[in-house]
Amino acid sequence: MPTRSKQPVHRQHPILLFSRNFIKHPKMLGSVIPSSRFLIEQVLKRVDWDRARVFVEYGPGVGTITRHVLKRMHRDAQVVVLETNADFVGYLRGAIPDTRLHVVHGSAADVERVLQEKGLGKADYAISGIPFSTMPAEVREQIVQSTHDALRPGGAFLVYQFSSKVRADLERVFDTLHTSFEPLNVPPAHVFVAGVGTNGASHPA
Repeated sequence: MPTRSKQPVHRQHPILLFSRNFIKHPKMLGSVIPSSRFLIEQVLKRVDWDRARVFVEYGPGVGTITRHVLKRMHRDAQVVVLETNADFVGYLRGAIPDTRLHVVHGSAADVERVLQEKGLGKADYAISGIPFSTMPAEVREQIVQSTHDALRPGGAFLVYQFSSKVRADLERVFDTLHTSFEPLNVPPAHVFVAGVGTNGASHPA
């Protein structure tokens, strides 16, 4: 008797796909469900949508925040998402048919190289929900520094976390840091807005 073919990944229900991957890779996702609308608003409320033309997102998962960025950003803007999970890469490429979206199967540490290869130069905003608290310190530091270097002067790194562990790295590398807390997300989340000075120089260590 012939077996039923597996449903294409981009046709799977996003919450089920996300949950299954959380079970397989809990340290990579940090939460069993995607971000809530409350957290999304908290993260994106500081974006200057009229000015921004290049967005980067790390660990987009099933594109919960990505879709909101695409809806709000300028029609000439571009968003590059870097995702290490092959299931999520396949889902995003099939489920979001927007030519302004570039889905890259790769690490956040490679953000500068990816932007150069895409011919996009520096980014206006980088968005990340990858769980920095479960990473080795050297990897976390590399991603934070690479993100600073990939942003335009005046740009910002928008980070949401269930732990405040990344705060020290953001304070060390970036020029400004604004923090807030979203209690209505499950689980509740810290939000960090780390800004690059207008001269683009790193904050002294």
